[in-house]
Amino acid sequence: MDGSLNMVRLLLGISLLSISACSDKPGQCAPVFFAGEIVNPTSDYVVLYHNDTYVDSVRLDANNRFSFDLDGIEEGLYHFTHSPQYQNVYLQNGDSLLARLNTVEFDESLVFSGKGSEINNFLIEMFLANEVEEENPVVHGYYLLDPEEFSKKIDSMQAIKLNHLKEFAKSNETSDRVMTMAEASIDYNAYIYKEKYPFYHKKKTGEDKFHDLSESFYAYRKDIDLSNKDLTYYRPYFNFMLLHFGNLSYMTCLENCDPDAKNGSDHLHFNKHKLAMVDSLVKETELRDILFRNIAIDYLVKERNPNEECQIFIDKFHALSSNEEHKKEIDDLYTAIKNLQPNAEVPDLALRDVDNNVVHLKDVVNKKKNTVIYFWTASQKRHFRNISQHVNALQKKYPDYRFVGINLKSSYPQWKLLLDEYGLEKENQFYGENFKEIQTNMVVDGLNKCVITKDTLVVDGFANLYTSL
Repeated sequence: MDGSLNMVRLLLGISLLSISACSDKPGQCAPVFFAGEIVNPTSDYVVLYHNDTYVDSVRLDANNRFSFDLDGIEEGLYHFTHSPQYQNVYLQNGDSLLARLNTVEFDESLVFSGKGSEINNFLIEMFLANEVEEENPVVHGYYLLDPEEFSKKIDSMQAIKLNHLKEFAKSNETSDRVMTMAEASIDYNAYIYKEKYPFYHKKKTGEDKFHDLSESFYAYRKDIDLSNKDLTYYRPYFNFMLLHFGNLSYMTCLENCDPDAKNGSDHLHFNKHKLAMVDSLVKETELRDILFRNIAIDYLVKERNPNEECQIFIDKFHALSSNEEHKKEIDDLYTAIKNLQPNAEVPDLALRDVDNNVVHLKDVVNKKKNTVIYFWTASQKRHFRNISQHVNALQKKYPDYRFVGINLKSSYPQWKLLLDEYGLEKENQFYGENFKEIQTNMVVDGLNKCVITKDTLVVDGFANLYTSL
């Protein structure tokens, strides 16, 4: 799972199990068995979460199989991780669910069987269908259409999936909660297209102003649910919320704010609008808090420069958020941004080299010439191939620079195999074992991010490998 949606914290304990939906009915909850096999594993463990809370972890056996025995859990959407990948799983009491997947094509290969498999295979089918749509140039071309024609195209795609859901419901017994999740997998992906439309249409057509939209264009907004706890951590739902509140805030400001205040470069003004919009419309605590968190991360990463406005924004965020971990996370991010300003010391991060020795970033950067530190992960194969080719070209263009790659969210053995497969210079490649620490301290908000240093001092802490050199 986009940014801001990807910083999952490992919380010790299994306190979730004590607040299950049937905790007041001892012995009446059927246990849940969730097991599976992972082909080409990239980690030794599978970790299970409910929302943002750690549930349990199990080690793969000699046959690369795992199994969870869960008693008295809360029905709903969970997710399991096999680093660096993760995917959703819907669990109900009494399920006996088996999963099989190959990490080479993680999502595409994932198949469920056993009791509880029907809804999970349906959700995976919708997830993959949406991925195909997002990459389809024909669908991208819809943004050139007038609003009415665009709506017809999106409504048609939505209707096909909803008809598929009706057929699914005829042959499978489903609870209301299951149907709500299945409908959300279809509806909110369709709504995302419509929230994007005014901005994408303007960009693609080159029009000077936003296209006029009739009231019927956003008719679906009356159906959105701002208080469904089951959907809070579901990607289509949350991604829609991000776009929805960004759209609402921008358009409201465009109509009502002083022209000098609504300048597109005024990040503080716009993001204070978003905080206020979420505060006024969203009452469900967890959704409020993760939206506040995402807005804060987006603002700080784009602002990049510590200043009085940043502190004003952080103070506002602290006043609105009820999540102490989120508050600490934002404070840590702001500290990291300050630590990546020009002439600051390079963060002293621990890495591992190809001989499994611990080395420190301050010792890795070249003491005599500039160093470019970039990031990659084995799970993004296309990006990895592209960035490797690009770095090769940059090395020829800038022979006085050293280019250092840091691998994130892969297994150590997988990383070493890729070094050999692609013939990378091993003296310039390092393994980042503590992803969270590196992501926070180097403010890795995208895989094209790089940090340029000279000696052990930062030259540009927010450079882009494709545009800054």
